[in-house]
Amino acid sequence: IYNGIDTEEYQCVSTQFCFEKHGIDPNQPYVLFVGRITRQKGIVHLVNAIKDIDAGCQVVLCAGAPDTPEIAKEMSDAVDEARLTRDGIIWIEEMVSKETAIELYSNAALFCCPSIYEPFGIINLEAMACETPVVASAVGGIKEVVVHGETGLLVPVEQLKVAPFEPTDPEKFSLDLAEAVNQLVADPELCKKMAAASRARAVETFSWTAIAEQTADLYKRLKEDK
Repeated sequence: IYNGIDTEEYQCVSTQFCFEKHGIDPNQPYVLFVGRITRQKGIVHLVNAIKDIDAGCQVVLCAGAPDTPEIAKEMSDAVDEARLTRDGIIWIEEMVSKETAIELYSNAALFCCPSIYEPFGIINLEAMACETPVVASAVGGIKEVVVHGETGLLVPVEQLKVAPFEPTDPEKFSLDLAEAVNQLVADPELCKKMAAASRARAVETFSWTAIAEQTADLYKRLKEDK
């Protein structure tokens, strides 16, 4: 039985109240990341992929609360380097409200989860519930949430066998992320189909109603087995 989310709360909205505050152009598509700045979340690999992401697509990094000063500097340096070659990189360093996060999810062309370690990855579910397709690394529990080719694209990654399980070829991983992002950005009709499939999967399998039914069914079967 999986973790669940409130799909009544996490659902697509049309408002863009946060756009002006954060400098997001409503007339250009954007790829979104939401999460803490940690080694496990793979955020730096996504930042390193920006140079290969379609220049017509903004990149919104809703990323704060770095784990260590070291990764904070690595993140800052990577963003600075990416900004040397292109515009449209918006880094929101504060931890935003749930309402703002839902706006960001809902209006994104797609959500990107570049984690190198992820037991489940509830942020993918949040995005899916808001009708946003997902590009994510094919690691851990993500593979049980995102359905490749249906609700998004899974990006394979070869990893070291010791924590934090970094990619054996970081440059290739970043390039593969960029290629998956570009594939969806270039195909709005496919994104539209994946958006609908994402919402349906979130509600049918991961809503609190679905989780409650699965839990009740488990207790019923356990009782019958006695």
